[in-house]
Amino acid sequence: MTYRRLVSEEFLKICSVRTAALYRYWGAKKLGRKMPCRSDIDPADMKPWLPGLVLVDIADQPPPRRITYRVVGTAVCEHRGFDPTGRPVQEGLYGNVRDEVLENYRIAIDEKSIVFDFDATPSRSGCAREIGTLFMPLSSDDKTVDKILIYQDIEQIMPTYRL
Repeated sequence: MTYRRLVSEEFLKICSVRTAALYRYWGAKKLGRKMPCRSDIDPADMKPWLPGLVLVDIADQPPPRRITYRVVGTAVCEHRGFDPTGRPVQEGLYGNVRDEVLENYRIAIDEKSIVFDFDATPSRSGCAREIGTLFMPLSSDDKTVDKILIYQDIEQIMPTYRL
């Protein structure tokens, strides 16, 4: 079975309105560059997306590469059943296929590309599911990805009860 991921704007045909709006915001902040930098993103503008936002730090020096959760939104923590803030991604990630989730990070960093993961991941509680995750690289010098802004669009679902 093929993992459900897109690395082009084709994802706009299937993502939610919320995800598309954040992508347009990120794109407007590029200002002619390949990627915006963290300082281009105004936290006051992020209010509609805050519960689903994740910001990770990328450190390549000294090797090996370290990816660490810096900020994790409340909906993301609730979906996972824990708060991974401050943990390395390898310890705190949550997804259906671990290696494929790590591949999303590799693509965003090495290829300086957006990644839209739509391999729906249910919440630990079973009351929600991730309907799409968008990885958007950030760079201080427009050459090296030093952060990734991630939006996890999480949909609440009603649990089914048996009597």
